Amino acid sequence: MTSSSSVTLSQALLARAISHSNSTSDRVSLPSFSGLKSTSSAAASVKLARVPRRRLSHPVRAAAVETLDKTTETSLVEKSVNTIRFLAIDAVEKANSGHPGLPMGCAPMGHILYDEIMRYNPKNPYWFNRDRFVLSAGHGCMLQYALLHLAGYDSVKEEDLKGFRQWGSKTPGHPENFETPGVEVTTGPLGQGIANAVGLALAEKHLAARFNKPDSEIVDHYTYCILGDGCQMEGISNEAASLAGHWGLGKLIAFYDDNHISIDGDTEIAFTENVDARYEALGWHVLWVKNGNTGYDEIRAAIKEAKAVTDKPTLIKVTTTIGFGSPNKANSYSVHGAALGAKEVDATRQNLGWPYEPFHVPEDVKSHWSRHTPEGAALEAEWNAKFAEYEKKYAEEAAELKSIITGELPAGWEKALPTYTPEVPADATRNLSQANLNALAPVLPGLIGGSADLASSNMTLMKMFGDFQKGTPEERNIRISALAESRVIYVMTHDSIGLGEDGPTHQPIEHLASFRAMPNILMLRPADGNETAGSYKVAVENKKRPSILALSRQKLPNLAGTSIEGVAKGGYIVSDNSTGNKPDVILIGTGSELEIAYKAGEELRKEGKAVRVVSFVSWELFEDQSDAYKESVLPAAVTARVSIEAGSTFGWHKIVGTKGKAIGIDRFGASAPAPIIYKEYGITVEAVIAAAKEVC
Repeated sequence: MTSSSSVTLSQALLARAISHSNSTSDRVSLPSFSGLKSTSSAAASVKLARVPRRRLSHPVRAAAVETLDKTTETSLVEKSVNTIRFLAIDAVEKANSGHPGLPMGCAPMGHILYDEIMRYNPKNPYWFNRDRFVLSAGHGCMLQYALLHLAGYDSVKEEDLKGFRQWGSKTPGHPENFETPGVEVTTGPLGQGIANAVGLALAEKHLAARFNKPDSEIVDHYTYCILGDGCQMEGISNEAASLAGHWGLGKLIAFYDDNHISIDGDTEIAFTENVDARYEALGWHVLWVKNGNTGYDEIRAAIKEAKAVTDKPTLIKVTTTIGFGSPNKANSYSVHGAALGAKEVDATRQNLGWPYEPFHVPEDVKSHWSRHTPEGAALEAEWNAKFAEYEKKYAEEAAELKSIITGELPAGWEKALPTYTPEVPADATRNLSQANLNALAPVLPGLIGGSADLASSNMTLMKMFGDFQKGTPEERNIRISALAESRVIYVMTHDSIGLGEDGPTHQPIEHLASFRAMPNILMLRPADGNETAGSYKVAVENKKRPSILALSRQKLPNLAGTSIEGVAKGGYIVSDNSTGNKPDVILIGTGSELEIAYKAGEELRKEGKAVRVVSFVSWELFEDQSDAYKESVLPAAVTARVSIEAGSTFGWHKIVGTKGKAIGIDRFGASAPAPIIYKEYGITVEAVIAAAKEVC
């Protein structure tokens, strides 16, 4: 299916840019930069048994290194960094599961980000103007959990670290934003996180362009991301990075953990490209920190330079040693995805001079990090005061921004949805989708439309707005299909064999079943104008899961009996001549095939049959209904059921039962005019009538 997306309420804006729906509207902020800064880059006394192996000789430009203000002693920084390392080591060891290597190697950059650079309030993880952090290399999540713990987030207490990867834990094996406040996005599939980070930076740039004023910058935060070699190997990271460069997302700073290790060993076995040159070609500012293990000043200086470059995103390649400090496993694949083992943990403690018990945070480290609680509260309070002044001067804009942050829908917004009667000419549901999208755009300030380069095909542009581009970030059409997260409306416009001559490569047969098999997804296949409007209503109101609209390219008539309200039920009766909830047969259709079921019902009634025709626009919504409602639509006593859908029959026997018939397509499509394919594949009125007579 060709896909595009419309993102509702910038709370998601491609990738959860704002906060979870339980955040409050007055939690927003902007204050000044804060954080103690350490300086010396003297190397720690660490004995590594392995000789550092040859690095790929890529021609890259090193960062201009400056020494920043000297306020934190290097010894305390190193102690803090080792605290992060050993919290990760101890948690993985206790769980006997996890990835200690990345946290051990990335601890210096993690410390500098969370302790010196980022603005956040640990007691309110959803403060609006916080800096965002995404761990794209999500397998190294103990790095983030350790940082959240040290920073004072209530979501990661010591007992949570000890419960790493256990049932009911707030510290799952990969970061999950719905489990752990302080985690911005769920990551794990490599490359996804950097794509989410691009979405977060995109949201910041868009909202800043829409709401900032010359005398008040109320949207002003950075997005930071750590990604690894595995992320760089995935195509999604390149696609997202290309967009970030095209859009000039200057507040996106990504750290590439350049440790040259994958699960199978050195990355030279499969990944030898010049990543630096690729990102420069994509329009990024590229820096190289050669000593990511102990070069604290190099990391600081690179961040400072990155923030000075405002017209493009920055990739900071940080060359690290995976498993830094482990005498026998550092710089090897064996430290990537398994616990070190008791002997190696002891050896690492000796090597790094760490005399403490597991999960211990030294008092001086704890005291140093404790300042983030009052500083974070002050940052938020400062922004709240600034927003209050903004609200006095710009009441309309403030109200609009609040609605976007909270996700609250304007009163009566649904009245903007168009309605249809059978007299309205037939039309493709993708065209009806565009009509709904453009009807909603003026009343939903957080609704974002757009497409990659297929707007004329999938009909997802909002006509009253221009394209989001580097020079016009305030516009609301984004030239990209969605990068994910909840409250996204995916518009799939190439709906099965109705595409006809384009052939099987453009005729998704298995996609509907695949989408329905995904947890926490709403799959909607509307049949006409009313059902398309109803699908938009459901999708906009839905706060807990993304929605997929499977739309037709061919024209479909507006059927009597369909309704906006019916869609909310998932399945509902569109025509019925039976009495006492006892039809002879129930015909069930979705999307373009509802018309076929409808016509078959009319013919069977001419033969004296009591026929109920049901539109089954969303299986998930129907499952959400009460047993009494489901019985009123599909009475258990009526086993004579026929479904028809131009897709895989997989799953339909759950609906029609063992005595029913499921008409569908369990092979790939073909290239021919659509009516011929429908006939050849048996997706016809005649086939439904024959099946109905067979079951009843």
